[in-house]
Amino acid sequence: MATAVVMPKQGQSVESCLIVGWKKGVGDQVTAGEILAEVETDKALVEVESPISGAVLALFFEAGDDVPVLTNIAAIGQPGEDVSSLRPAGAKDQGFAAEPAPAAVETSSPPKTPEVAPAKALETAANAAVGISPRARNLAKQKGLDLAGMAGSGPAGRIIERDVQAALAQKPVMTPLAKSMAAQGGFQVPDHGSGVRGRIMADDLQTVAAQPEVPAPVVTPAVVDDDVRTIPVKGIRKVIATRMLNSLQTTAQLTLNASADATAILAYRKRLKESAETLGLRQVTINDLLLLAVSRTLPQFPDLNATFSDDVISQYKNVHLGLAVDTPRGLMVPVIRRANTLSLKEIAQEAKRLAAACLDSTISADEMNGGTFTVTNLGSFGIESFTPVLNAPQVAILGVGNINLKPVERDGEVQFIPHLGLSLTINHQVVDGAPAARFLQALAQGLAQIELLLAL
Repeated sequence: MATAVVMPKQGQSVESCLIVGWKKGVGDQVTAGEILAEVETDKALVEVESPISGAVLALFFEAGDDVPVLTNIAAIGQPGEDVSSLRPAGAKDQGFAAEPAPAAVETSSPPKTPEVAPAKALETAANAAVGISPRARNLAKQKGLDLAGMAGSGPAGRIIERDVQAALAQKPVMTPLAKSMAAQGGFQVPDHGSGVRGRIMADDLQTVAAQPEVPAPVVTPAVVDDDVRTIPVKGIRKVIATRMLNSLQTTAQLTLNASADATAILAYRKRLKESAETLGLRQVTINDLLLLAVSRTLPQFPDLNATFSDDVISQYKNVHLGLAVDTPRGLMVPVIRRANTLSLKEIAQEAKRLAAACLDSTISADEMNGGTFTVTNLGSFGIESFTPVLNAPQVAILGVGNINLKPVERDGEVQFIPHLGLSLTINHQVVDGAPAARFLQALAQGLAQIELLLAL
């Protein structure tokens, strides 16, 4: 009896996974525990193993398909076994093809061409030309989204469900009356309306005047350059692109820039490097000291240690600190749980463990979720200040720049003091500028007196 290979569940918040690629094809032999496919959650890459030894009887989905967790994605067994009972809804069913029946020879009359309704024929031709997954087609049909001209992120430009979701997120929100008027035709829908949050009202619709027919322009083929490298935007890159765009489109982002006297943290870091090796403190970095300072300062400013979703602000007692990690596969943000309760050594160890897991693609989905505030550091690249983008639904993110000498007047003379660049982006929908400025001020004071924060 054939056995199903199930899309594994990766964490409580993961509802679906993207099939990155198949390691085996239909008809190949596999052994129990052998890698059958690679799938991807929002950020983590996971290998799917074969549950038994046998032949691959069917692959129910293609690379690039977004499949709900706990759904059958393949079938393993002995050649000839029936897999129909394992086939999920929307499956491609790339199983063994049946032998074609011998073609009958017709001598009395020419073969008849099956009649297809014009609308159905056009839809079939469009789908065949573009390539649309069943889930994407169904979602687009439910939401009334026109897929003509849409570029897909699946294999060979195939449109998958995530492409439709991204397109829906960019559609203007309309009132029921405006939507009804637009459906009747004769109106042009603007990109932005006069309602709350850009909602398009009936008064925003513009009457379209009849236009004379214009001959179609002559399209000149694009010049093909052999040196151009095309990279499909999919997987983690697709997730990052969608989330960054949604973050900027759905939040009112404001960035405040400041700097902190880095004399104390540089001196303390030097002492740590000179400490006994048995203490395990030599590997503590400036960034670790910054993470500790943030974790100790944030509880005093609950407005910033919060999330905003569905018109509800959730403020947290503990600091679940997101740490931006640069990897070859894209930006990842693992979370240091309850950072406000950890010592400097524990924060440093956890930050290094999470960063290594991101680089090795062994990070779990649960370790990527639940952050209440994020820190992203570009100081090692020589960046002095920048505008970090919110990691929604979080309401604040801290960008860290490099350390530069800054002229400061002390005791009647100008001295050049090392300062650390800080850039704080907030969601101005729910966080005002003054509380954000007070947080930056308190953080700068804490960094200037780092040993006092260590005593908390």
